[in-house]
This record gives sequence, structure tokens and C-alpha cells, in this order.
Amino acid sequence: MPFYNNGDVRIHYEDVGSGFPLLATPGGGLDSTMDKWPGQVINVMEEFKNDFRCITMDQRNANGGQSTGPVQVDDPWGAFADDQLGLMDHLGIREFFFMGFCIGGPFALRIIKNAPQRVLAGVLCQPVGHNAAHPDSMYTSGTDIWAPALLAQRPELNMDTCLKYLHNLYRENSADFVYSVSRDDVSSCQTPLLVMPDNTPSHSYEAAIEVAGLAPKAEQTVYPWKEQEDIKSNTINQVREFLKSHEPATAGR
Repeated sequence: MPFYNNGDVRIHYEDVGSGFPLLATPGGGLDSTMDKWPGQVINVMEEFKNDFRCITMDQRNANGGQSTGPVQVDDPWGAFADDQLGLMDHLGIREFFFMGFCIGGPFALRIIKNAPQRVLAGVLCQPVGHNAAHPDSMYTSGTDIWAPALLAQRPELNMDTCLKYLHNLYRENSADFVYSVSRDDVSSCQTPLLVMPDNTPSHSYEAAIEVAGLAPKAEQTVYPWKEQEDIKSNTINQVREFLKSHEPATAGR
């Protein structure tokens, strides 16, 4: 699988299938890597490769992946969006769909905020967000799992930098919502969204439902949707139909 380089950032990615471009990010928190697709609730790269040109990537500094770059303390969500948009620029893709699992929910909302004219529709599958009963779920995962593993591989980094980074990801700005954008951002979002709620300490049901209620062009799947095979199959078809309905007339780009 190829790499995309942009200064001191190196992104490992995969590009399969044909049709209108769909950029998809698997779950795994900060350890979102391409090799996690077989274990996701939907393996986008297999399920949709005959419908769309499916593009995925290891996120920057995800343990187990091959994408690397600075730990961007000052604007961590913006750095992820820059990597994702930079990859699409590298591939010569202007307009695309975005489907984010888990941490990909905040990814989707931030990339739409930064480049609303480029993302024609977004799918938020099991999106993470603030859970009142488990307010530090994502932060703790970062301190206990992501940071120690990264530091073992990157001797130039230290825990203080990682803690500042995690604080700015999960405890600043929209810490009581979806982390990456504000409620005002979602309320003013004109991009069609499909929200697929989950309910775990990190996959906040309350945040997902709030996004679906605030975004003017949001739709929501049934919940629960992934436990029964027939409901799951219908929901996957709903995702396919949702994205297909937002393809531009000249989709062969």
C-alpha cells in the first residue's frame, strides 16, 4: 500500500474499488489503522468497494500503523483534518463522501467544518462523544493505552506532550459534546449526515442523538441496529442508499 508525504507527515493509505470517492476511517480511537477493518461492525473496504472508490488510511501516530508526524498539541483535530484533506489532494480528488467509525465521528464533523464544499455527505458510525456517565473514557484510553505505546516507539516524545495533546483533544472546547466541533458548528452544518448511534462509554448515545437533532440535514438509523443480522443488513443498505442519493450528476471524477 502506498504512502503520501507532506513535509514531516507521512500517511499510509489504501485505495480500492471504483465510483464516487468515499474516504473511510476505521474505529480504534487514536489507534485507528487500516488493519482494523476486518474487525469493524462494517468492513467498508469490502462492503462498498463495488459501489464507491474506497480510500482509507492509518491515522497519524496510530500505534500499529505506518502513518507518522508531529504530535500537534495546539490543534489536534485540525491536524487530522489536514492529513485527510491532504491525502485527497494528493489523489487529485476534490469532492468526496466521508464515513467515520468511532473517533471517525469527530473526524467527519471537523473535516466538514474545515472544507464543507468538499464533503458532499457524511456518515457517523458509532461516533464517540461526551458520555456524562463516563466523561473521561477517551482521555483515559489515551493515557493508558495510546500514549505508553507511542512513547515506546518515539524516544523524542514525552508524556507531558502527550497529556497536553490528549487534554486539547478531549477536555477543551467541546469537551461536553463531540470534542472536535461546537454545537453551533453542527447547527449550521449544511452537509447531509447519517448518524448511526451506539451506546458504550466512548460511543456516546447522547452525543450521537444530539448531533442528529442539531444538524439541519441529518438522518438517523434505527437503534439498536448492529445486533440482529437482518436489521444490520437493512442498515448497511440504508448507508449505501443514503450515499448514492447524494452523488453528483457527474460522479465519474
